[in-house]
Amino acid sequence: MSRTTVLDREVGQALSALSATAKRGLGDPALAELVVIRASQLNHCAFCLDMHLAVARKHGVSERQLDLLAAWEETEDVYDERERAALALTEAVTVLTGGTSQAFGSGGGFVPDDVYERAAKHFDEPRLAHLIALIVAINNWNRVMVSRRIPPGGYTP
Repeated sequence: MSRTTVLDREVGQALSALSATAKRGLGDPALAELVVIRASQLNHCAFCLDMHLAVARKHGVSERQLDLLAAWEETEDVYDERERAALALTEAVTVLTGGTSQAFGSGGGFVPDDVYERAAKHFDEPRLAHLIALIVAINNWNRVMVSRRIPPGGYTP
């Protein structure tokens, strides 16, 4: 199935531009791939997993990091604190099931304050904005590919 049948060309270009801009702004291609792979695991997007695992290897992400990504919280020596903060934020933004906000009160559906603050300690404001944009972009892609039932394959790095 071609990408033109998956998504309107202009929408696809806009999503691709968002993804590329967010990755550039984050400034860490390996971390960007860990983030998009983790979101794709949570969203069960085989197409995006297949694609981004290949890209991650190209950017030098270790096989150990890729192998243990689904259980990153249980590993202490595989991911540094910056990576762990990005992965926690990725999960919180992707799932949006819990958390509270002092501004909005409780009720769920927010990124927990402690997760956001942890990420803010490791990323300056522009990079944090790009990290969040990257998480939003991959979640968009995951939802398109899963809802259209696009199988893995068809991507060559």
